Amino acid sequence: MLTKEELAKWRQQAVELIEKAGLVITEKEKSEIEIADLGLGEFEQTGLAILIYVNTARSCAKELAMLPRQTCPEHRHPSVGGNPGKEETFRCRWGKVLLYIPGEKTANPQAKPPAGREDAYTVWNEVVLNPGDQYTLAPDTLHWFQAGDEGAVVSEFSTSSTDENDIFTDQEIQRITEIAE
Repeated sequence: MLTKEELAKWRQQAVELIEKAGLVITEKEKSEIEIADLGLGEFEQTGLAILIYVNTARSCAKELAMLPRQTCPEHRHPSVGGNPGKEETFRCRWGKVLLYIPGEKTANPQAKPPAGREDAYTVWNEVVLNPGDQYTLAPDTLHWFQAGDEGAVVSEFSTSSTDENDIFTDQEIQRITEIAE
């Protein structure tokens, strides 16, 4: 659970990262940035800031702002209501992103899962995304990613997003952030 003060602090840091990427967002968008702490109380290690531009029945566009070495934990986007899981493309705008997907394990992966949660990370085929690089994930693909040493900003383009239905390998994760009153 986040306090209102923590929410404001992390939103401001997300805005600063987005601005470093050279992206322009409105004051309204700045106030709408979601701080996904995933219920772990470890936002600097596990979580991300999400700005949703659009999410319709057919498509979605977001900015993901990540602190240095922050991890979005292993998860997949399952089928929902007869629709296949979300297909998503990540495009690195600033910083570096280490994306992990099924396949042959990378010999010396650059990312390290958050301490104490290593067992919840099972896919180790590393894809490195630098500014301008992009990668598309098929629906229902297990994946996780971590920002590089400076943090990262990633544009996500996808089919309709139903994040509340994401399935995480770490059973302690709660996708919807709670804010203390």
